[in-house]
Amino acid sequence: MYRGQSGMWLWILHRLTGVGILGFLFLHIADTYLVGFGAEYFNELLFLYKNPPFRVLEWFLVGAVLFHGFNGIRVIVMDFWDKAVDNHKLLVQITIIAFFVVWLPSGYFMLKPVFFH
Repeated sequence: MYRGQSGMWLWILHRLTGVGILGFLFLHIADTYLVGFGAEYFNELLFLYKNPPFRVLEWFLVGAVLFHGFNGIRVIVMDFWDKAVDNHKLLVQITIIAFFVVWLPSGYFMLKPVFFH
């Protein structure tokens, strides 16, 4: 039992990002389903994806996918390599650093059209 240590918080974030990604998947399936009613219905919905608040949410979605992926790799390493458990804190630090090194620059490219016309 972690009792609030880094492993517990990563476990909680892993579950939350998984649920968030699943929620986006349902939204994506629903908006893609509109194509079956005609291109005009789908095109009317596209305005939503170009709004600044949605672009920011999209960046957080990328963050959720990246965190879920990096943390998943950490979990796999700990499951298949016994000595990884001894280096748990180092793996947590590597996971967090790798996440921010990839996610923050992606924000520049994704949010550039929103904030820097």
